[in-house]
Amino acid sequence: MASDIPFAELTTLQVGGPARKLVTATTQRDLVDLAVEAWESGEPWLVLGGGSNLLVGDEGFDGTVIRAATKGIEVLPRDAASRPAPDGSVRIRVQAGENWDDLVAWTVAQGFSGFEALSGIPGSVGASPVQNIGAYGQELESTLVAIEFLAEGEHEPRRMTADELQLGYRTSVLKQGLRGIVVSVEFELHDTTVEREILGEALGQPIAYAQLADALHVNLGDRVAISRVRESVLRLRASKGMVLDADDRDSVSAGSFFTNPIVTERVARTLPGDAPRWYLAEEAPDEVVPIAGGLAESPLDEFLALQESLEAAEPVADVAADEPLVKLSAAWLIEQAGIHRGFALPGSRAGVSTKHTLALTNRGGASAEEVAQLARFVQSRVHAEFGIMLHPEPVLVGVEL
Repeated sequence: MASDIPFAELTTLQVGGPARKLVTATTQRDLVDLAVEAWESGEPWLVLGGGSNLLVGDEGFDGTVIRAATKGIEVLPRDAASRPAPDGSVRIRVQAGENWDDLVAWTVAQGFSGFEALSGIPGSVGASPVQNIGAYGQELESTLVAIEFLAEGEHEPRRMTADELQLGYRTSVLKQGLRGIVVSVEFELHDTTVEREILGEALGQPIAYAQLADALHVNLGDRVAISRVRESVLRLRASKGMVLDADDRDSVSAGSFFTNPIVTERVARTLPGDAPRWYLAEEAPDEVVPIAGGLAESPLDEFLALQESLEAAEPVADVAADEPLVKLSAAWLIEQAGIHRGFALPGSRAGVSTKHTLALTNRGGASAEEVAQLARFVQSRVHAEFGIMLHPEPVLVGVEL
């Protein structure tokens, strides 16, 4: 059906023009049939979940948008999958349209551990493996078993294991070019039933993130009741404007707009000694570009002056294959490049969150181009100061950085 609904009403950033056609799937069969119909028409198509990790241009989308609103959480019998769940664990299959945080709340209520630190992340379950979501020391890949995936051009979904998805830091083959639709997701969680009978409470996974440990007043590696972990994570995220709240303009965002760069140890050594860094194993390096010149006095003048150098920048090619890789803090790089919380370009209705420099927010009536311009400016400053190019985390449709 024709659609007059703009993406500004369908995404958490509240920007973007209308889709030419918007259809909604409420059952798995609907989702498959609508996808096949769109593919057979030969028109452009896009699948939409919660709209929390999406930036669509002001012109909208000239094609079919398939909104996944499928629901259902199923606890699988032990012999339901090709690889049975081990003792002390439980398998669940979740339809793609389920709200992610609603799923986390359900697992906590059931006493299933493995998602509690992922509380408060907006969006749908179907989008979670695309981005390989993670937060506060937990990563989706530690619980993901498989997905039901409908590849573009096919008529029935097939099972893809976690290994086939090639999950990495905020990426997967689904984000790197494999076209299709996630129909459902299968997870393996820790069942705390026995522990609850013995200890009287459901303990979560060992705390693996220092900020969360501090908030809980425990040590790294300690185990805490999953309900306490969820409550603490929700408070931490809310303090950063990362929990959707109609009364908080800082939450009108796509969450973290930039991923933390992965660079070689050699590049990490060029940064000041107090720059946060974490050594990684077997990660693909981010693009690294030579250190650029000094900053212009005017932000707008600097932005225009740096565009040509950014477009022409080439990644470093002489990286040793066995050189250690290091993850950096994008928030630290942004702040040290002179961009503070609440920063906005003159006259723009888009701004950096007043609570967290990784979030770009719609301060009220912003256009997609205003958000994109702010993102390009942030990239320009960090590149000029440190020679490192930040990459966007949201999916961009009709927008270029």
